[in-house]
Amino acid sequence: MTRAELKSSAKEQIRGKIGIYFIMVLIIFAISLACAFIPFLGSIASFIITPAFSLSLCMFFLKLTKGEDTSVGDVFAGFNKTGRALWLNILIAVFTFLWSLLLVIPGIIKAYAYSMSFYVLADNPELTASEALAKSQSMMRGHKMELFILELSFIGWFFLVGLTFGIAAIYVAPYMSATMANFYNSIKEA
Repeated sequence: MTRAELKSSAKEQIRGKIGIYFIMVLIIFAISLACAFIPFLGSIASFIITPAFSLSLCMFFLKLTKGEDTSVGDVFAGFNKTGRALWLNILIAVFTFLWSLLLVIPGIIKAYAYSMSFYVLADNPELTASEALAKSQSMMRGHKMELFILELSFIGWFFLVGLTFGIAAIYVAPYMSATMANFYNSIKEA
């Protein structure tokens, strides 16, 4: 799919679903805020649940892009894979950091190589975190620049979010996330 097709599909897919996404984000925000008010244990809880929420959102957008039914309850879908999501998040952080020690550019390249890991895990729940990371690297061979350009194509939207003091993010965040899920689906099939 072309960049325009990925974005056009995303606009169609999020139509009528922005409210669900918005409520999901509010739930995540409320839980994260509650964790912030608990000294020490809150930081640990946040460290553990953030990857599970990331996985949940990937699952949500994959369902959305496949035309499956979605609901607010999908916000907790990734919690049955909390351990794998946490380990995947740690692996991504460690490997990206180690590659960044060489220079900044290798770290950025590896970050793009690992960028589809959570989608891979969401789409293939039987995989381990290491397998999801390896599959992401394999899938992203020859597609890193495509993803970089796709992300750059949202720069005008980011300015709009800034100009509206974040209000435009109610539309932009699900639009971009659905586009990324479409990108994953397109390179997965290639």
